[in-house]
Amino acid sequence: MLEKPEAKASWLATVSNRFRKGGKLQPFRLLRQDIHNLRQRYVSDWTVFNQLVVASAVYVFFTNILPGITFANDLFVLTGESWGTIEVVFSTGLCGLIFSLFSAQPLTILGVTGPFSVLAENMYKLCTNNFHVPFLPVMAWSLIHSAWMHYLLAIFNAHDYTMQYVTDFSADIFSLLNSVIYFHKASLELKRNHDNVPFDAFLYSIIGAFGTCLMAIFLSTALEWKPLFGRIIRMGLAEYAAAISIIFFIGVPYMGELANLDHERLSIQKTFRPTSPARDTFFVRFWEVPLEWVFISIIPGAIITVLFYFDHEISSIICTVERYGVKKPGGYAWDIVLLGTTTALCGILGIPPANGLLPQAPLHSESLRHWVEVDDDEEDSDAPLTTTSNNPPQSATATASPSPSTSSSSTTLSSPNIDDAPRKKKLVPRVHEQRYSPLLQSAMILVFISPPFQHLLGFTPTSVLAGLFMYMGYQSLSVNPILPRFFEMLSPPSELPPLPNPQISRWAVHGYTLTQIVLTGIIFGVTLTVAAPGFPVIIIILVPVRLWIMNRIWGRETLRFVDGWACRPGKPEDSEEEKAARREGERGGGEENVSASANVGEDDVERGLAMTSTGIISEGVREKQR
Repeated sequence: MLEKPEAKASWLATVSNRFRKGGKLQPFRLLRQDIHNLRQRYVSDWTVFNQLVVASAVYVFFTNILPGITFANDLFVLTGESWGTIEVVFSTGLCGLIFSLFSAQPLTILGVTGPFSVLAENMYKLCTNNFHVPFLPVMAWSLIHSAWMHYLLAIFNAHDYTMQYVTDFSADIFSLLNSVIYFHKASLELKRNHDNVPFDAFLYSIIGAFGTCLMAIFLSTALEWKPLFGRIIRMGLAEYAAAISIIFFIGVPYMGELANLDHERLSIQKTFRPTSPARDTFFVRFWEVPLEWVFISIIPGAIITVLFYFDHEISSIICTVERYGVKKPGGYAWDIVLLGTTTALCGILGIPPANGLLPQAPLHSESLRHWVEVDDDEEDSDAPLTTTSNNPPQSATATASPSPSTSSSSTTLSSPNIDDAPRKKKLVPRVHEQRYSPLLQSAMILVFISPPFQHLLGFTPTSVLAGLFMYMGYQSLSVNPILPRFFEMLSPPSELPPLPNPQISRWAVHGYTLTQIVLTGIIFGVTLTVAAPGFPVIIIILVPVRLWIMNRIWGRETLRFVDGWACRPGKPEDSEEEKAARREGERGGGEENVSASANVGEDDVERGLAMTSTGIISEGVREKQR
């Protein structure tokens, strides 16, 4: 009889301790820390400006606005012209501008995402066909509710007790889902093209779509064309592969007899006004909705919150992984508050909300990455190399010797130091952490809401947008670790390299991979039904499923081989000894994993850059698997 009150008191004490100082739920704990970090870094973010920053801004501009245009064309059709090109461009530019000025992590790139487009299209169908309520006011209330939910997540430090439990299992499924959505959008674009244009124009649309995709893939390999052209030209072709391909296939339909075909082109606005003929200004009278829908909108608002929180946090984490050498502190909680604010603002303006983008966010970091030479016992250096390689050169370490004539059987170089002792050098990755590149790309995008620049967008055939979707799907899929494991399922065991541990079963790895593919298919199937707005919830449910159920199906060593924490070092199945050993290794090992030997030449630079345009997101995942 006396144990129950004691147990209840103990439970209450445990809960209350979480809200006290230092507890996980202590209100504003992470926000205070993030604001302090922001004040520390803000001035220095405006002190870095160079050619690489400008090139990065141009590169991110193309990789951001062109997919946005593609989603805009899709939204124009599937939301009854509620949203179109001008709304998507307005949202991408405005939200990007706000984040470039005020976010704690300016490397994150914002835009309208594929998963949100799917959610919005299904919300429109529900509002119009099932409930007969206006779409934009309901969406505005959903985004307003989502804003205060974002605030609560930040106030109570959600990052500390949510993202730390996400593993690569869920993250890879989410990435694969994005790839599938891209390919599906491309097929829908071609299907609409088939319905709207004559057959001869449709045949060209197929050529234009696949030509855009394949040309971009081909140009992205330009760094491997040596000795054809010069190094600078090869680098330019590789970095701007998608932009060159798109511009080329925008121009092709105007050549020769192709100009006589009835091509379908992007719908644009000739004045600065909303796409919908029923609207005159970018403002939604959101209060003109039945009272019950103010509260019903909490449900889609919660779903949007789950999607945006998961998507934005993953984007922020991936663009600051260890391989980029990011040094300045970020601020997940502060950025979630800022994201909630821009989400509500977009709802009131009647434009689709933007959030963290994959793969654009890590592509931004990749385009800003360079290498600096430091002493082996140093952590940083302000002396960058003459190159801006995006991947570790094969020669990453050097040791100094008294004179160039000194020879050795080792692969190290030498130069004198004060003590005449060999001094080992190494190359470490760094990113130009600044606000100019996100600011410039957002400003350039925002310019395209003006009528003259909107007119330029009107030259774009929809077949080119379908090709861009295919290219984005290829980019996302090519770096997903599910893909090589799927190819292993199709390969004879005798052709595969041996597994690192005899306790790992090849069939168990195949079963794990097949499970990821099947779950992705199920989630994608849900996006095609009336339950589509709830698909982010399924992805979140996969987190506890992985931690509590899958370890009863697969062996410990198998799970350690294929999975790991997505947002922190280590794996869920690590023992206490392994955790301690890893912490020891992190303190002693430093950055030796990027060290090799010898000096850096042009060949090393191009070998490092050759992987840039084929994908970068899952490299850290693969390293953890190895």
